[in-house]
Amino acid sequence: MIKKPNIAVIAGGDSSEFVVSVKSGANVLAAIDTQKFRPWLVQMRGDEWFVVKGEKQIAPVDKSVFSFRLNNETIQFDFAYITIHGTPGEDGILQGYFDLLNIPYSTSNVHSSSLTFNKWFCNNYLKSFGIKMARSVKINKGGNINSAEIIKKLGLPLFVKPNAGGSSFGITKVKNENELLPAIENAWKESSDALIEEFIGGTEFTCGMVRLGGKKVIFPVTEVIPKNEFFDFEAKYTPGATDEITPARLPEDLYEECQQLSSEIYDLCQCSGIVRIDFILKNKEFYFLEVNTTPGMTATSFIPQQINATGLTLKEILTQVIEEGLQKK
Repeated sequence: MIKKPNIAVIAGGDSSEFVVSVKSGANVLAAIDTQKFRPWLVQMRGDEWFVVKGEKQIAPVDKSVFSFRLNNETIQFDFAYITIHGTPGEDGILQGYFDLLNIPYSTSNVHSSSLTFNKWFCNNYLKSFGIKMARSVKINKGGNINSAEIIKKLGLPLFVKPNAGGSSFGITKVKNENELLPAIENAWKESSDALIEEFIGGTEFTCGMVRLGGKKVIFPVTEVIPKNEFFDFEAKYTPGATDEITPARLPEDLYEECQQLSSEIYDLCQCSGIVRIDFILKNKEFYFLEVNTTPGMTATSFIPQQINATGLTLKEILTQVIEEGLQKK
């Protein structure tokens, strides 16, 4: 009997995105090919790491070697599929842990993850390669805020968001000066820095991809039309709150430009695994928003939609990601 590799699907984490991550983890777990692999769901928050079946914790994880015991058997994980959105799964912390233990994982490495998670660092790095984006100001937690100066530089309306975070927690669209300070304080709840960006009026597009066997598979572009004022948390995760059109209704030249720009950013940030890159299109120009190195993988998330639109299945893509990772061990 051939021993199947033990795959840890890791969900949870220490950010406000815990609930979304748990849904992503459940969807990934269900899509893993059980003919080839033995998948387990690992849920973590702080220093509490447990193997979970249904709603029940069945065993604590031994963090010294990343294994657990069940029915007098020690089960050693061979691969980690990370579905944590936010810290510690998207910012490089968990990646560093797995590097130390020499356990392969599904995402970008420590350097790429930490770069892309910090919007200010990522923006300034990509700007040096001529990638277009909104002008921005960073305010450290507890720092001095000169509202008039910020508005003079960036205009109104503007967006205030956590510098490190995702899933649209802590994001506010500011329309007048009185709203700026509360918006910054709201962003500080999610991150130690607040990023204030000029408003770029346009339509949002997002494109995912993965590098497999040395070749990049670029998924179809999705057009995002929120019924709310912008693509906030409610718009992302409330059924019917957003129209998501895959493939996007774009002229062929702009469609290809979005895919190529996404591919270029993937390479510049030295990404690996499944990644999604977001843009705003204004006057036929794409403005970069952010890189998601652990994008949402719930049943209604963009990546599963885009994979389905290619005629592939999530199971097929995950199988290739895991098999390629196991070869590195």
